[in-house]
Amino acid sequence: MATSATADIRAEFLVEPFVEGTPGHHVTMALEACRSHGLEPEMGPFATVIVGPADTVTAAVESMSQAALQHGATAVQVRLGESPATTRFGDLHDVLAQMVAAVEEQVGAPLAELSREQKQAAVRILDQRGAFLLRKAVESVGEMMGVSRITIYNYLNAIHNDDD
Repeated sequence: MATSATADIRAEFLVEPFVEGTPGHHVTMALEACRSHGLEPEMGPFATVIVGPADTVTAAVESMSQAALQHGATAVQVRLGESPATTRFGDLHDVLAQMVAAVEEQVGAPLAELSREQKQAAVRILDQRGAFLLRKAVESVGEMMGVSRITIYNYLNAIHNDDD
């Protein structure tokens, strides 16, 4: 993860031991340490999360860990990563292209070279993998197969009718 000091990152942390009911003193002190860095921790069922600039979050994690351990924590688990808001997913059609490449490898030929039956099988595989949930996927797969989007819809209808 190549993150600049100004990019937002996410830290998930878990402070042990667990105390039934309200958070233990060691957890309360860990939360206060985060707040002292201007971050508002969000407590979830499995971990607490802070999000902010990388330099602020890493400093807060260090302070939080020290505060928790100094006040009775037996362990502190931390996971750092890019904030979901800054994670780059790339073009969704890159995902479709990867799915198509996997199907082409599975069937042993490019989609355009497949027989009608093989194209139907490829559409079934792509459908099972969720490819057609992507916007414009029907049109894109149709172009790759050398058929119209109507043909792809007909294949999908036949597949879904067979599944009923």
